[in-house]
Amino acid sequence: MNIAERLPELAQLETLIQTHAGHRPDEMRAEKLLDIHYQSQSFPIYECRLGNPAPDLPCLFLVGGVHGLERIGTQVLLSFLSSLCERQKWDISLQRSLQQMQIVTIPLLNPVGMAMQWRSNAQHVDLMRNAPVDSIEKTAWLVGGHRFSRKIPWYRGKANTPMEAEAQLLVNRVIAQSEHSRFMIALDCHSGFGVKDRIWFPYAKSKQTPVSHLGSIFQLRNMFFQAYPHQKYVFEPQTRHYTCHGDLWDYLYDQITAQGRTLLPLTLEMGSWLWVRKNPLQLWHPLGLFHPLKKHRVERTLRKHLVLLDFLINATEAYTNWFSHEPQGEHWQQAHSLWYRDNFQES
Repeated sequence: MNIAERLPELAQLETLIQTHAGHRPDEMRAEKLLDIHYQSQSFPIYECRLGNPAPDLPCLFLVGGVHGLERIGTQVLLSFLSSLCERQKWDISLQRSLQQMQIVTIPLLNPVGMAMQWRSNAQHVDLMRNAPVDSIEKTAWLVGGHRFSRKIPWYRGKANTPMEAEAQLLVNRVIAQSEHSRFMIALDCHSGFGVKDRIWFPYAKSKQTPVSHLGSIFQLRNMFFQAYPHQKYVFEPQTRHYTCHGDLWDYLYDQITAQGRTLLPLTLEMGSWLWVRKNPLQLWHPLGLFHPLKKHRVERTLRKHLVLLDFLINATEAYTNWFSHEPQGEHWQQAHSLWYRDNFQES
């Protein structure tokens, strides 16, 4: 197996690091966090940082490639990271923003899965079902996470065993960052659900239990829709569609909130069924359900999410203008009415 042929995203990431990484505060800083060994080869996992390295600044944490089949998430982040590195040389507005915050990116968390075109990692474990948290409510059979066999998708891993190396790495890095940053937003980029692009937030473990920061998530949603009224994202709890065991962001949210710190985790779920509807023949391709195979659709996807990513930079930097520690204020009540009453509305 040739890594360069199977995993062009890794080659692109390493080229980006070689081109732009340095040691000055105005340069990207990159670190290899871990090597995943598979079939006598090493697959590195990198973290890239932009912005002021001083502690206590707000942070935007971006993640891609959790599921190896969903290559487009990694490609979106690599395109965005490349754009930031180029803009940082001349964009005064971006330079000022990065003096006030940090952007941390793990663009490719599951390199073996992506190289092998698996949803799972090298141990055939679904990383997004691997955290030590169980759904409070009934989950969809198999899809919600199971422990029957690693030969079946959505395998959680054996009970009472440590998390997989990739999952534990993400947990460690997010928690470590939260110990320094006074405020964090995370965006995890996925694909493979529906014909609309969706922005999901926890919990994945319960349809009835809102997160304690529901009001601030609702305010973030309102700000985005008001500033960019012509976008077509659906912003909603993940459990509007399904519950699952072992969600990493459920686990991280509870861990960080219990320590009195703030994390607002979001998932970008790109609507890949739209690509299939426009090109049904791609169903014959192993990535057909999860990736836009036509070149122009890939390019369009890389462009269309730039507005969301730029918005999250601005919202993170200016969090004191909108984030509230009030547990159940007006925004919480409005959010609960929209998302958690019996008559759900499209959001």
